[in-house]
Amino acid sequence: MSRVQLGLIPLVLACAEPTVTSPRPAAPAIVAEQRVNWYSINAADRTVYVTLGQMRGEGEPIHAFMRRMFASADSAGAGRLVIDLRSITGSDARLLVSLVKGVVTRDRFAKAGGLLLVVGANSFAPGQNAATQLQHYANPIVVREMP
Repeated sequence: MSRVQLGLIPLVLACAEPTVTSPRPAAPAIVAEQRVNWYSINAADRTVYVTLGQMRGEGEPIHAFMRRMFASADSAGAGRLVIDLRSITGSDARLLVSLVKGVVTRDRFAKAGGLLLVVGANSFAPGQNAATQLQHYANPIVVREMP
């Protein structure tokens, strides 16, 4: 073999598809869901994203969390509120008063397009009650998670 031919062998091998593939895992790793309340504000589109997962227990009471979240939304000039109620699987209705009061006292959230509610098949009493009450007092867009 000439030197040119020997020099082309690594080039040809580098362009070839590999014949050995590693097997894919049978199922993706399961990540534990966090059961806490949190929010974030997107300053670019003035949207507040809220995830509710805990109504009572250790940590900040729900009414204090809601008061803090609405105060942050007001100071950021937020015009849209997205509330994820999918993680609420049971508790009492303490969520209703602070959430409904916070929304209806802010016209920008009560108007059409100002409030989006995300609900799912596992949303139980407080989440369903909150969605129902907000439909009475505001014009939310309700997004249902498909099972």
